[in-house]
Amino acid sequence: MTVLTETLRLHALWLEVAKGGKRANLSSANLSRANLSSANLERANLSSANLRWANLTDANLKGANLRGARLMFVDLRSADLDGANLRGANLRGANLRGANLEDANLTGADLTDANLTRARLTGANLKDANLKDANLRGANLRHANLWNADLRGADLTGASLTDAYLKGADLTGALGLAS
Repeated sequence: MTVLTETLRLHALWLEVAKGGKRANLSSANLSRANLSSANLERANLSSANLRWANLTDANLKGANLRGARLMFVDLRSADLDGANLRGANLRGANLRGANLEDANLTGADLTDANLTRARLTGANLKDANLKDANLRGANLRHANLWNADLRGADLTGASLTDAYLKGADLTGALGLAS
């Protein structure tokens, strides 16, 4: 049994109240190219972890700490990141198609060229985030904080920006905005 497998087993026990186990602490771990598809990492500590090219499709990352994590080109399709802390995370080129990022903290995150098609970002904090050339087609950004966000060249076709806070956001060359 690998260390990662054992960590995930103990974490699953920790999530079940009164079952023992231990919260997963993968802070600064090298998980580059790891296959964590459908893994339950709810409330796990993955701060500063290297998850480049990792497969996290359908993973449960609710409330997980991913602060400062390196998530370049990670596959997070349909992952649940509700309330996750992604402050300062590098998500360049990440695939977040259909991901749930409701109430997630993405302050200062780098989402350059990320695929956020149909992602749910309701109430997400994207203050100072870099969304340059990101694909946000059909994304739900209702009540999202996009203060000073860089959305240059982003595709917002069909995105919902109802009650989104856009003060200081740079929308130069963004697609799909009504004129």
